[in-house]
Amino acid sequence: MQIPGLADAPLGSRLLGGENESSGRRRIRVQVLLTASLVLSNLIGAVMVGALITVVIPGPDLLTREYLFVNAVIGPVYVGLAIAVGVLWGTLRAVRGLRWAIDGKAPTRREATTALTMPWRLTQIQAVLWTGGLVVFTLSYGLIGPETIPKVAFTVALSGVTVCAFSYLFSEFALRPAAARALEAGDPRRYRLAGVTGRNLLAWLLGTGVPVIGLMLIAIFSLVRYDVDSNQLAVIILVLGAITLLFGLSLTLLGIGATVAPIRSVTRAMAKVEVGDLDGPVAVYDGTELGELQSGFNRMAEGLRERQRIQDLFGRHVGHEVAAAAIARNPELGGEERDIAVFFIDLIGSTELAATRPPREVVDLLNRFFDVVVDEVDRHAGFVNKFEGDAALAIFGAPAEIPDPAGNALAAARRIRARLLVEVPDCDAAIGVAAGTAVAGNIGARERFEYTVIGDPVNEAARLSELAKTVPGALVASDRAVAAADPWESQQWTLGDAVVLRGRAAATRLATPVGA
Repeated sequence: MQIPGLADAPLGSRLLGGENESSGRRRIRVQVLLTASLVLSNLIGAVMVGALITVVIPGPDLLTREYLFVNAVIGPVYVGLAIAVGVLWGTLRAVRGLRWAIDGKAPTRREATTALTMPWRLTQIQAVLWTGGLVVFTLSYGLIGPETIPKVAFTVALSGVTVCAFSYLFSEFALRPAAARALEAGDPRRYRLAGVTGRNLLAWLLGTGVPVIGLMLIAIFSLVRYDVDSNQLAVIILVLGAITLLFGLSLTLLGIGATVAPIRSVTRAMAKVEVGDLDGPVAVYDGTELGELQSGFNRMAEGLRERQRIQDLFGRHVGHEVAAAAIARNPELGGEERDIAVFFIDLIGSTELAATRPPREVVDLLNRFFDVVVDEVDRHAGFVNKFEGDAALAIFGAPAEIPDPAGNALAAARRIRARLLVEVPDCDAAIGVAAGTAVAGNIGARERFEYTVIGDPVNEAARLSELAKTVPGALVASDRAVAAADPWESQQWTLGDAVVLRGRAAATRLATPVGA
């Protein structure tokens, strides 16, 4: 399952760039987004002030000649200064608080907390500037006409609250890369500032609650102080209702976006885990419970990666079939009788090799030798049960059952002999193949055991391997193994003399590959 549009947006939006972006480019990106968010927030406030003063709030008309100086000089000058001061003040505070991120350093806990609280700090700047505007405009209009004070104070206050709400949500979005870097330094549970519930309540309060309260206050103010006719009251309700719907919806969408983005990042990562892709952690950038969700997913993915590494290492040591069986059910000591086939392969002249070649060269030779052995054993549905110096024991038919264990063992032995002549010509090996009934299971102590097979076929294969060192082609099988194989594989072998192998009472009739 792929979430459209999010494949290259680890921080929840393409506007925030990628995880591998350089610090210089990220700094420019964050500064541009912060500046744009501050300007946009104040532009929203200016639109609200204009709408409220001109058509919504009942009271004296402020667009007459007597208020021209305030409208044409004091208002534009203060708004321009406030925007310039706000941008400069906010940028300097952000750069100072996020210096560690700009320099590419790991943050201290205090620096990480500062980064996560930076949206609130920038919102406080907007609150100070709009409070200053409240004082300046209320006094400026009030000195000319005292009856304008309630209208101006209410308009600026309501607009300032809305600007602060937008400023916080925009700043939180723009500073998401810095929050991600801060949360990388520690568990997000240590830095939780406001939960998802608080964020949604804030969006509702500032986007819906405050405008509705304003509408109620306007109604009360109109009834108590001014005579407002039904047409004017209808216009007031319609305009303020439209503002409430527009800005309330905008704030709600911003709050929803801040909530959904972390969930989508985890959903996208879960879809990758479903197909076995455990690489690449989720970027943790949210300081609420959703940040804990992101961090918890990363811890889970790390645990799965560790489990996968252990399982792979376990499988390399004991065989992937044995590892899968051990993981599927609790392994216990003991075993069961199974019809299996085995072959024992032993390097010829290993003592001379060790005495005449450097150790590193001997190890390299053994690795190339066993690489061929393991490859063919795996190809024929067996597994190498033991490496014993320069020898190995391969088992077919346990722990996983296969239709033709004897045929697979014989075919694997023939292929190994053919490949060794071509791929590892600087060594020679003898192979003995046997088949029959053996006990397959876990042997050892309760604290430490291994999966293996014990029985006559194993002993017979070891003795046949010894004998094969003296036979042309160095590959010998028992007649029981050939008889148990499928007809096509049996035809690749020819029966010879019967011999009594060392340590055995009964004779074993030998079989060698056709043409050996």
